[in-house]
Amino acid sequence: MDDLRQKYLAAISGAADEAALEALRVEAVGKKGEISLKMRELGKMTPEERQLAGPALNSLKDEINSALAAKKAALADLALDARLKDEWLDVTLPGRPGPAGTVHPVSQVTEEVTAIFADMGFRVAEGPQIESDWYNFDALNMAPEHPARQEHDTFYMAVPEGANRPPHVLRTHTSPVQIRALQGQGAPIRVIAPGRVYRSDYDQTHTPMFHQIEGLAIDRDISMANLKWCLEEFVAAFFGVEKAELRFRASHFPFTEPSAEVDLRCSWVDGQLKVGEGDDWMEILGSGMVHPHVLRAGGIDPDQWQGFAFGIGIDRLAMLKYGIPDLRAFFDSDLRWLRHYGFSALDVPTLHGGLSR
Repeated sequence: MDDLRQKYLAAISGAADEAALEALRVEAVGKKGEISLKMRELGKMTPEERQLAGPALNSLKDEINSALAAKKAALADLALDARLKDEWLDVTLPGRPGPAGTVHPVSQVTEEVTAIFADMGFRVAEGPQIESDWYNFDALNMAPEHPARQEHDTFYMAVPEGANRPPHVLRTHTSPVQIRALQGQGAPIRVIAPGRVYRSDYDQTHTPMFHQIEGLAIDRDISMANLKWCLEEFVAAFFGVEKAELRFRASHFPFTEPSAEVDLRCSWVDGQLKVGEGDDWMEILGSGMVHPHVLRAGGIDPDQWQGFAFGIGIDRLAMLKYGIPDLRAFFDSDLRWLRHYGFSALDVPTLHGGLSR
């Protein structure tokens, strides 16, 4: 029996597949297998021999069957592993690229305008968005009865109880930055002041919060001629044309004297703006020579210094240049709109490389 045990256990261990294992089962414990035939010989033995051989043969049969079952399970596991490798399928979700962020048109146009005026020697000045009544109105020569100071046009902040002062306001323009720059630096000075401003208005071309950029240049002999050249160079560079024709119309602003509205010669072809050609004129900004009262508010002697100032709506420039029809869409946070009108983060505006690509 020891020979049979060693013979079949070694053969079962070396079986390569289930077919070979089944052949060994038939050979060992099948109806005509060696162990089955040995068990048939028990009837020819004496009771004493049968008492010794019977249990030994049953034990051998059980051991062989257990070895066959274990080997069959092992072969099944190997077959399953091979099948899984051959039929492997990744059921996880594929990797998703991160969202490609874009630069908002307002930010892009702000950088474009800044690049143009920086080339002319203007630096960027900034100031608070919550301003005192004095900086926002009084220092800019705006009379107490001026319509812009009414609550239907300006957002006033609540005055703390017991405070003996006029209410602060959300600045209605970036002109207060000019006063702060004059007080901080004095003259001569050339600055631009981009930033958010607030007015109580809302329609297709107006929103309660929008963006402006204002310019200020003060020196001893600056004139309207310098203002005209500066604005012509800016418009030509911004819209990417050889020459821009501007028309100055007399107007009135409390903080400039004389004051002028500036129109740009243009044409509309199939809904597309063409700058520097055509018979149409479009108002784009306000400008003028800084009023002596404003210079005094900034600590500058108007008998010694003079200069010009201008203000442009950044959102309006973006609408004109990039064909954006509705100002309200700038602030809707619509991802589809941002992907369509947005700019690459690497598209940094420069005069030598191009303002936008």
